[in-house]
Amino acid sequence: MAQSSSFGALSTAGFYRRWLGPVLANDEGLDAEQLSRAALQALAQLSLRRRWPGVSGVLEGISTELQRKDVRLEQVLFGCRFSNPVGLAAGFDKNGVAAGVWDRFGFGFAEVGTVTWHGQPGNPRPRLFRLAQERAALNRMGFNNGGAEVLRRTLLRQALPARGQRPAVLGINFGKSKITPLDQAADDYASSLELLAPQADYAVINVSSPNTPGLRDLQDASQLRRLVERLRRLAGCPPLLVKIAPDLEDDAIDGLARLAYEEGLAGVIAVNTSLDRLGLEQRVLAQTGRSLAEEAGGLSGDPLRRRALEVLRRLRATAGPALPLVGVGGISTPEAAWERITAGASLVQLYTGWIYEGPDLVPRVLDGLLLQLDRHGFRHISEAVGSGAPWR
Repeated sequence: MAQSSSFGALSTAGFYRRWLGPVLANDEGLDAEQLSRAALQALAQLSLRRRWPGVSGVLEGISTELQRKDVRLEQVLFGCRFSNPVGLAAGFDKNGVAAGVWDRFGFGFAEVGTVTWHGQPGNPRPRLFRLAQERAALNRMGFNNGGAEVLRRTLLRQALPARGQRPAVLGINFGKSKITPLDQAADDYASSLELLAPQADYAVINVSSPNTPGLRDLQDASQLRRLVERLRRLAGCPPLLVKIAPDLEDDAIDGLARLAYEEGLAGVIAVNTSLDRLGLEQRVLAQTGRSLAEEAGGLSGDPLRRRALEVLRRLRATAGPALPLVGVGGISTPEAAWERITAGASLVQLYTGWIYEGPDLVPRVLDGLLLQLDRHGFRHISEAVGSGAPWR
């Protein structure tokens, strides 16, 4: 197993814990969205200049500290070669500004977006809130992004390797523009996907965000089937996955699993943020003075862990082992990642947990997975998928 190596006092994990840890330990203080934007601006500059001698040296140090390379973690799924099963979930790098450097932070894949055909500012601020004690977040961002054409130009400007040759697989998450009527949603998604297909190793149909009015109606099996059929007819359509909500009833989950299998979707991502307050209804947001029961938006982070696992198990039971599943929601420890994989996920994604725990969460998860493979006698991560093997 590869061992971590810091580059002195400037180690990424050490810097994060020292300077950002105290900020993230409180609900108040620096605005969560401003903090994310500042981090992305720095990462964007690294990505654009990643081949410059000074910058490449910094990135090499980050890679040495955070990457784990082991053939037991490599997989080929829906035609994409993943160096490891841990990815960055959609929502953090909405405009793809850091697409060229996510592999340096240890990720085997990164999903940019959600992108919409029309650029849009999203919902009024404040719209992203920390719940530090619960290691959770509430967001009602509303698909704020520059639009499909801006994302295309941003990705091209970073001069990424060709599809299939990237050190980290690149997924693009697609949503419906807010101004587009629901009955024209298919054309809206299709316009974005057609433009960006050459840049995407895989594409995700996001029909599960709680922050775009009417969007979750597209999870209805008949509507989703029409949408999938429309998108799959596009020339050069990449492997297509769908991302679903945690708030679906069991019958709806079963229907989506069957649809994914029947339509030949590449996989299902489970789950998006939740409208359920998951026992935190009376929790008051410091910034607004209102309880979570009174606030709009989707809940993410540790409180979502149990429900996300339940949905994943239901999908696996209905769809069987042939359909690749991606587990996301409440993964902030190696044990949570192993739990999701042994329940049937071939891949997992981090977001809220990564924000709270810092960049070294990725190598900690990968080290934990390798340790569990050793303890269970598994030769490869694929043997653990759906095995039900407990954490040891």
